[in-house]
Amino acid sequence: MEQTDLGGLRLKAPKTRAGRRTITLPPHTIEMLRELYRAQIELRLQLGLGGRPGPQDWVFSPDADGSGPWAPENLSTAWIKLVKACGLPKVTFHSLRHSHASALIAGGMDVVAVSKRLGHSNPGVTLNVYSHEFNKRQADDKAAAVIEQLFR
Repeated sequence: MEQTDLGGLRLKAPKTRAGRRTITLPPHTIEMLRELYRAQIELRLQLGLGGRPGPQDWVFSPDADGSGPWAPENLSTAWIKLVKACGLPKVTFHSLRHSHASALIAGGMDVVAVSKRLGHSNPGVTLNVYSHEFNKRQADDKAAAVIEQLFR
């Protein structure tokens, strides 16, 4: 989503083909989305809009009927207010992406898998941004163990 110079919003294609991807969500996230969907149906019924949202409706919308997307600036402002209200450290909405990548790397996922999940055009992009997250000592210890196994 992009804010235009004329003050409107328009959908914007990803920067690369890799940016258009399907990812697997954890079961907990799927359950939360199902709860949100049920709540949206109930709200739509209360508003007299019929039950289920249509394919043109938005899952996350500032409008109760789901008819429009969040403007990037408004989403950022709402996020900052929410973070502050929850007493959390100041962190931008985009920082969630970096936190996700860092958690995947800390969990031992390889750079190719992390790169694909983030929608990077190649793993080199991921390494350029997140090389500091990869534990060099742990990787070196693992390399020594692999070589040891080969010689046995």
